[in-house]
Amino acid sequence: MIEELEIVVLTRDIPEHALKAGDVGTVVHRYEDGSAYEVEFVAAEARTVAVLTLSGSDVRPMSAEEILHVRKLASV
Repeated sequence: MIEELEIVVLTRDIPEHALKAGDVGTVVHRYEDGSAYEVEFVAAEARTVAVLTLSGSDVRPMSAEEILHVRKLASV
């Protein structure tokens, strides 16, 4: 189960927030039943891009074998 403060990877695009599958966020709240998470996505200068309520199918834990990647954030 994903826990609070865990780094997660977005599994689908969310164009209304300029987010793409593969973007990395931090779980800032896990609902008690584990059915949903509040996930914060930030730009490089630590500006919050979005805090979204996402289901377990929208995010997955990041594995130790993965490498972070940088992309320019599109305007919304």
